[in-house]
Amino acid sequence: MLDAWRMVAARRGFEGTLPLSALERLVEVLSDDEGEVHYAIEFDRDALQVPYVEVRLQAALPLTCQRTLQRFLQPVQLAQRLALLPAGTDLEAAEAGLPEGYEPLPLPPDGALRPQELVEDELILAVPVVPISPGSEAVERDWSPPREDAAKASPFAALEALKKRD
Repeated sequence: MLDAWRMVAARRGFEGTLPLSALERLVEVLSDDEGEVHYAIEFDRDALQVPYVEVRLQAALPLTCQRTLQRFLQPVQLAQRLALLPAGTDLEAAEAGLPEGYEPLPLPPDGALRPQELVEDELILAVPVVPISPGSEAVERDWSPPREDAAKASPFAALEALKKRD
């Protein structure tokens, strides 16, 4: 647990690694919990005196391809700058006033910030909605069944057989 306002005043930074198994919410969307994430978190103020935390992450997330149903590693490398907002700030107004490239991060009244949760949140946002392994072959859309199968599947095929008996 960190006091975000003190970290900004001291211009502190932290680096380290976390096992994916320690990120409980993220593990729910992964195919397994093998691997780790390398992170760097830096607190500071920009030229406009906006307090921020910058999160840089590098990981390989084990996902299940929705085309092949095989496990693959999705590389994730991101840098996100989050503007620190005091408790009770109007998010819409604050977001409109932020410099380009910033996302708002509202803090609780005590200014407490959990770095592990911050890393986990950013990784969850990096997971694709439909994971597809790079290089997997797309299924053709214009697939048509063989003529014999089409005739068997026709709802009028039984009527045609009755007509031929007469």
